[in-house]
Amino acid sequence: MLSLLLLLALCSSALADGATYSFSPSVGSGTGTSYSLSGTGKITAVRVYEAANAYISGIQLRFGGIWTNLIGRKLGSAMDLELRDDEHIHQISGKYHPSNYIYQLIFYTSAGRSLIVGQPIQNSFNMYTARKNEQLIILSGRFNSAGITAIAAHWGSPDVDYGNVTTSS
Repeated sequence: MLSLLLLLALCSSALADGATYSFSPSVGSGTGTSYSLSGTGKITAVRVYEAANAYISGIQLRFGGIWTNLIGRKLGSAMDLELRDDEHIHQISGKYHPSNYIYQLIFYTSAGRSLIVGQPIQNSFNMYTARKNEQLIILSGRFNSAGITAIAAHWGSPDVDYGNVTTSS
């Protein structure tokens, strides 16, 4: 809860400066430990781990050249998407089960590329920017010792510093 309040305070100060911000609500069971993956600057890469032919077990974002802490766990091989200088994430889709895990994540970029990890089973979700000038700036949700149980997307202006906070509580 404290990490969510910190996140809201950071976003509120950015909004006061005229920056835009929008939020795609969480999908998933909502059980486990909360997380927020954020950093300074734009997201330059995404790394996702999948339990073999099952659910999403871990996720990381890279801001500039700095990777966030791993949320969840390393299980299986990592699937990475390196973003180009002029590219950003503008949509996330996937599949989730309402009582346990995120089963699939698809990250779509402004250059028409995508990263698809996981199994196309269970309930579908789709998250995207509310305004044309926004991009993915923060991922949040919940995880447990086996994997990612919930995910939400935060969208904002690429030129606004939303802080350098990677927390789990």
